[in-house]
Amino acid sequence: MVRSSGAPTYFATDIAYHFDKFANRKFDRVINIWGADHQGHISRLKAAMTALGIDASRLKVLITQMVTLKSSRMSKRAGDLVTMRQLVDTIGSDACRYFFLSRSLDSHLDFDLDLATTQSSENPVYYIQYAHARICSILTSVDDTHYVKVPLNLERLTHEAEQSLIKELILLPDILMKVSETLEPHHLTQSASQLAAQVHWFYGQCKVILEGDDELSYARIELCRAAQIVLKKYLLLMGISAPEHM
Repeated sequence: MVRSSGAPTYFATDIAYHFDKFANRKFDRVINIWGADHQGHISRLKAAMTALGIDASRLKVLITQMVTLKSSRMSKRAGDLVTMRQLVDTIGSDACRYFFLSRSLDSHLDFDLDLATTQSSENPVYYIQYAHARICSILTSVDDTHYVKVPLNLERLTHEAEQSLIKELILLPDILMKVSETLEPHHLTQSASQLAAQVHWFYGQCKVILEGDDELSYARIELCRAAQIVLKKYLLLMGISAPEHM
């Protein structure tokens, strides 16, 4: 743990850092995210924790795989190394967060930078954010005072697109539980994409404000509110902005 020069190795500082977390700052659990080339370091660090009287099971290490960038947009870079700062400056933090979250840690990621900046349904980030903006646009046009005395009858939501949207919305608690238990946040990106698809389908199939049927209009307005809340939660959990206009 100490070099011949007397200077500590990286391993020594890692031990001190984790001891400080567990013994001094009283962390219940520590989760590290390391690159694939540090796989062999896990058993050594856990052994050090055990030697210091710390339950090594409280230390969880997640190993990530390599990332390959595909694009002509990074032509100004020198060599093959692209820093995270360069990536964020080129495509923005929203796209970075989504695409890095979109694969499980043990899967190789081919990061398509051109796709990440495309403003079309092919870009999953744009697709999800556009679904949120669409719902916000509908809700902005609603005169809430018109529906104050209208009974809320959600049983009117019988259209296939409405039912599919409802089924997708109620999955949120289960998805969050799954993510917290497995430490696999890629489930957030998958569920958000599926919800966005249902929102776009509902938008195309069901007119929200109907002349002569305030009851169904009100039920669809409330369905839109629920969709807006859940979509925004997914985006904020991923650290991605939820624009109201696009």
